[in-house]
Amino acid sequence: MAPDAPAKKSFVARLKRGLFMTHTELIARVGDAIRSKVAPDPRALDALEEALLTADVGPATAAELVAAVREELGRREVSEADSVRRVLKGEIERRLSLPAPPAAAPPPGMPRVVLMVGVNGTGKTTTAAKLAARAIGSGQVALLAAADTFRAAAIEQLEVWAGRLGVPVVKHRPGADPAAVVHDACSAAKARRADVLYVDTAGRLHTKHNLMEELAKIRRVAAREVPGAPHEVLLVLDAVTGMNGLAQAREFLKSAGVTGLVLTKMDGTAKGGVILAIVRELKLPVRYVGVGETAEDLLDFDPKAFADALLDD
Repeated sequence: MAPDAPAKKSFVARLKRGLFMTHTELIARVGDAIRSKVAPDPRALDALEEALLTADVGPATAAELVAAVREELGRREVSEADSVRRVLKGEIERRLSLPAPPAAAPPPGMPRVVLMVGVNGTGKTTTAAKLAARAIGSGQVALLAAADTFRAAAIEQLEVWAGRLGVPVVKHRPGADPAAVVHDACSAAKARRADVLYVDTAGRLHTKHNLMEELAKIRRVAAREVPGAPHEVLLVLDAVTGMNGLAQAREFLKSAGVTGLVLTKMDGTAKGGVILAIVRELKLPVRYVGVGETAEDLLDFDPKAFADALLDD
């Protein structure tokens, strides 16, 4: 067994706990997907497609997954639900295995700047703090920027998380210019020779053009202070919102230059399949999933482990 096998098993176990509600909804239908050894039962496959839609994989993806199952079952006599799970797991893993775009590297001695974007309530603030804690845990120097100045509570929340995790924060008073916070945070990161700076931005409603312009200003200021910044833009989506997350993702992709996704609150929804719909349409890789409240519950995304957690009996 490989040295990292215990850690891998722990990861899969936590992911399975987080996906329990989505898993339960799907797995109950898989066993009924075959009613005949001669051909798949159309009613059972309809039920499977309905379960996939309930998990918010999206109509197009649900139809494609069921078509793959129908093709497999029509090719030979099969009566085991394991065959359905095997086909679905393989298809889900394949669809989610998008390579991350080449990461822009900052010049030597400069910090990597990561913007956290998304609407209010998705978990951007806690995700930024958790990522900074992970960076520090791996021996890096990390800073946080409290650039959500529209809400005093957001600054306080970031400070509480940062204090708990031992991560320094650059902040201004509530109502200050968010771009000024980013300017000072970049300067502080350079002065401290930080490896990475995580910027928590305001929860910008995707229908508000002026707020998207504010985000564009933050990007320009970061680029002036650190060549190539932002080097990564992570869109944080709440899994509970389901397909509404797709509309958010479209707008942020156009306005914010999103390079990857973070899906949070996977432990409280039956709609975890929304990842498939977003990845299918936007071709954005999922970088992290949140399956709980602690820093350890923010997991690197693994397509195979995700498919296993959804469909293992």
